[in-house]
Order: sequence, then structure tokens, then C-alpha cells
Amino acid sequence: MEITEFVETLRLDGGLLADAAQEAGPDARIPACPDWQMRDLVTHVGRTHRWATEFVTQGGQRPSRPSEAPDLADDELVPWLREGHHHLVLALDSAPQDLTAWTFLPAPSPLAFWARRQAHETSVHRADAQQAAGASLTPLPSAFAADGIDELLTGFHARDRSRVRTDTPRTLRLRATNARGADWTVHLSDAPPRTVRTAPDADGPEAAKPADCTIEGPAEELYLALWNRLPWDALTVTGDESLPRLWQERAGI
Repeated sequence: MEITEFVETLRLDGGLLADAAQEAGPDARIPACPDWQMRDLVTHVGRTHRWATEFVTQGGQRPSRPSEAPDLADDELVPWLREGHHHLVLALDSAPQDLTAWTFLPAPSPLAFWARRQAHETSVHRADAQQAAGASLTPLPSAFAADGIDELLTGFHARDRSRVRTDTPRTLRLRATNARGADWTVHLSDAPPRTVRTAPDADGPEAAKPADCTIEGPAEELYLALWNRLPWDALTVTGDESLPRLWQERAGI
């Protein structure tokens, strides 16, 4: 996906998140994060957007933690969220292609990393806010959802901190049925998961090997299920059903 596509998705989902937060109110519970109310979600996203904006505008080369949120009254939270989101979109829109800045997942460039990461961060939390408000989830483009699956598998769960591990080596196949080439084989062991892109037309033997468990369905449903934002009911599971349970129990970021 192009950087401009990520920024546009970020722009749209940030506005929808703020709208849902306004509708639900600060006390609404977040279904996927039982310890959180809406004010916690808004505070988290607002801090994260401002943190990302600092890297994009200042080119920081070292990791840092998001700044603490100001002490805001409940009726100030959503305007504060909108303000930070607006500045992040502007920062990404105007950043140079050769931006240099710290990143924490593989990406073609720092600008591509921050646009992609913040688009997915915002989309997942937009789903949280809409669920808390009792609203229907706004559909995501299948290509964007497939990209988010790829980021989750080849980025987050390739790191040492991933807890998705098995004593006996197992393989998990994930396939988005409505996105071209959206097919992955996740090798599970007592080490961090190793993911190989295994589209049907991919070169090499991985695509032809059977997996211990295959999970397939539309890209958006698979994306949100892997982020534990939707149940797995809409997905087709074939093979070892303990592997989806392992993911649900241990894949939290």
C-alpha cells in the first residue's frame, strides 16, 4: 500500500473513533479491554498520536515513551483526541519522503513505518470505540486489513516478546479469502513465531505443505479476530483447534 493510502485511512478512522467516543461517553466499557473505559481508550490514542507526531516532525533517533496526558475534564477528552489526530495527519502528509526517525518494526522507510503503524493502531481502536458505543463497525478495505495481518504476523509476533509459543513445533496457516496473495504460514515453537508469506503462486515449497491448522475468512474478519476484537465464528478453522485458542490466550500486544 502507498503511504498516502495509510494516511487517508488514518484520517477517516480517527474521525470515526472520535465520533464513537463522543456518542458512547467517557464511562463506556471497552469490550476488548475489560479494564478500560472510554476515557482510557481516548487517553491512550491521544498520547500515541502525539508520540508518533513527535517522531515524524522532529526525527527522533532513540526510543521514548509517550508523554503523559494532561489532566482533562471528561468533556475535554474528545476535542483533545481530535486535535492530536489532526496534527498527526498533517505531519504525515507534509513529511519528507527521506525522513529519518526511530522505528520499531521493519518497513521500507521511517515515513512508511509511522504512516502504516498509526493507521492500524487507529483502525483497531476505532473498532473498540464503535463496539463500546454499540455501533456497527465501519468496513475496512480488504487490502488494508490484509496489510494489518501482515504487520501483526511478520512484525509484532516476530519479536522476542511474543508469547505465542508451543512446546512441540506446529504450523498455523492463515488465509484472507478476499485479498490477493494474503496467505501466511506461521511456524510455532518455543522460540518467537516465524512467519512465511505463502501465497498460492509463491515460489518455494512452503505454499504446498499442509499445516496443522488452517484459518481462513474475509480479510477484515481475520484481521480483527487476530487482534482479538472479533470472535472467530465468521472464520473457517480446519485442523488442530487448540492453535486458535492458543492465539486468543497469548497473542495480546
